[in-house]
Amino acid sequence: MKILMVSSYLPYPLFNGGNIRLYNLLKYLSKDHEITLICEKRKYQTEKDVEEVKKFCKKLITVDRRKQWTFKNIINSLFSLDPFLIVGHTSSEMKKKISKELIENNFDLIHVETFYVFQNLPKTEIPIILAEHNIEYLVYKRYADHALPYIRPLLNLDILKIKKKEKQAWGKATKLIVVSGKEKEISKKDASIVPNGVDIDKFKMQDTNLKFEEKEKRILFIGDFSWIENVDSAKWILKNIWPKINLKFNIKLWIVGRKIPKSLRNLSDKNVIFDENVLDTVEAYRKSFILLSPIKIGGGTSFKILEAMASGVPVVTTALGAEGIGDKNDLIIADTTEGIINSLENLLLDRNLYEKITKNARRTVEEKFDWKEIAKKLDNVYREILNG
Repeated sequence: MKILMVSSYLPYPLFNGGNIRLYNLLKYLSKDHEITLICEKRKYQTEKDVEEVKKFCKKLITVDRRKQWTFKNIINSLFSLDPFLIVGHTSSEMKKKISKELIENNFDLIHVETFYVFQNLPKTEIPIILAEHNIEYLVYKRYADHALPYIRPLLNLDILKIKKKEKQAWGKATKLIVVSGKEKEISKKDASIVPNGVDIDKFKMQDTNLKFEEKEKRILFIGDFSWIENVDSAKWILKNIWPKINLKFNIKLWIVGRKIPKSLRNLSDKNVIFDENVLDTVEAYRKSFILLSPIKIGGGTSFKILEAMASGVPVVTTALGAEGIGDKNDLIIADTTEGIINSLENLLLDRNLYEKITKNARRTVEEKFDWKEIAKKLDNVYREILNG
């Protein structure tokens, strides 16, 4: 099958969930399909990154990602029916390259990653699959709810635009793909669920008994701090959760990720480790006793939670963080400060609970979140569309 894939990002290096998802899907889909990928490339991405993705593509075409936060984009979005998100991802260069490929090749279908590059496609009779990692207008709504009161009205206006354009894209697509039942329910479309996944061969189960015997136990928080939700969650931990846990146990809080802001570092104490140099997340989970991921803002399915579950590291998260992943047998779910503190204490003290959670979690990712099986689900969606 010949597939034209259009994406708002080049999926390498594997620093974030979107990159991890698309990279792994390309890896397995390329075994049976001929894929041409047209995508935006960020300034920090190198030719080595391009070459890494090229291994799974018949052809890879990149378009330089324009700077989002510019005066021009802000003004254009204020006086446009398009939201700020779409204004920043509308590219005449991408439009030309997509049109050229469609003229020169006979593609069986078009796969679009994220609705906010959909507007770059010309009119076509070729079936279009739209993949949504989140319901974007709801993600931005959660941001707006936490914003300063005086900018909230402007954000809410832009969110109304996002909602309208996102739903329009769903209607134009031949098929909508979402990552969990929650997104399917909200979209009210005949959407297919193709969940996020984890490389179960890369993230291997650890010996829980050895983990429990470690002299220094680390509670891990990991994320890219250019995203508001990670800053918000880390601040909650440092201000409200960590001080109470730190008084009772000989443990360390290990905060790992890119662009850790000074505002978080200022909340530190001697038992908090800030680390921007961990490139291998496998190593991060190997050295950690618990993953703490109290997600209050965001959507979709969290890759760090899946990776921890695969690695034999129990997860304490919120109901939002657990959406589309598992239940109380696979991870610990708590939505209040006291609930999270109690959950951490139970895992630190109860070896049987620790072992039960880690084994159940590993079984769940093997059965439901292996990339090989997830790629097959997407392949089935492709074939269903072409076979009518």
